[in-house]
Amino acid sequence: MTYETSETSAVPEAGGPAVPARHRPRWNKVPEVTLYFWIIKVLCTTVGETAADLLNEKAGLGLTGVSVLMSALLAVVLVVQFRTTAYRADVYWLAVALISVVGTLISDNLTDDMGVPLETSTTVFAVLLAIVFVVWYRRERTLSIHSIDTTGRESFYWLAVLFTFALGTAAGDLVSERMDLGYWLSAVLFAAAIAAVAIARFALGLDAVGSFWIAYILTRPLGASIGDYLSQPTDDGGLGLGTVVTSALFLAVILGLVIYLSVTRKDVTEPEPSARHTA
Repeated sequence: MTYETSETSAVPEAGGPAVPARHRPRWNKVPEVTLYFWIIKVLCTTVGETAADLLNEKAGLGLTGVSVLMSALLAVVLVVQFRTTAYRADVYWLAVALISVVGTLISDNLTDDMGVPLETSTTVFAVLLAIVFVVWYRRERTLSIHSIDTTGRESFYWLAVLFTFALGTAAGDLVSERMDLGYWLSAVLFAAAIAAVAIARFALGLDAVGSFWIAYILTRPLGASIGDYLSQPTDDGGLGLGTVVTSALFLAVILGLVIYLSVTRKDVTEPEPSARHTA
């Protein structure tokens, strides 16, 4: 956890003397990485896949029109997210769900409308994500999501999240098309890859920050494979639930979990007194 260090006037704490703003802890703007985090993240990636397909098929706006609409909605929600002073489960996860849709649409636009090969888009998104991480680390000296407590760090965080979704979409489509595994086996493959990362983290001591971001990227094609398996027709290897039913089902589960977390605050880290504070 890091803290606000701006030089502003002292503000009295409840029941105590005034404490300079430079010593007051500032809340982390993202949730704790718990089991709930990963469940909702995978559900959001599934909705990103099915909702993008649903909007493209039903809205009548075309892929570009849907992309513009969803990007505008995402921009509005991100403004609200940046204006909050602490993590709010409802705003945060709405932003993740929308950025999942937008990331999918960006990749689909490049592939379907512009004819960019998946090998190219995967490489480009990987390079862009690497650039974000390098610049982020050079400026902040950390990539940890436990210290997203300034506007600059939050900006890098959401930019990285966007590119992880776009990269995960392109890479997932590339693997699925090249290996021709089908939706179910693709989901098993990506789940196994995430399990391997977890083993490397907890058994072999892989860096916590690096393992987090690798797993974060891999959840995108995992969620997409699950979404396609549930929604696509049986003739294409799916269960035939359709994009409407699949999207509604997963959105309902996401909503239930977000309400639960909003009430229980199980994924909120309380700020601790600053180590730099002196009486």
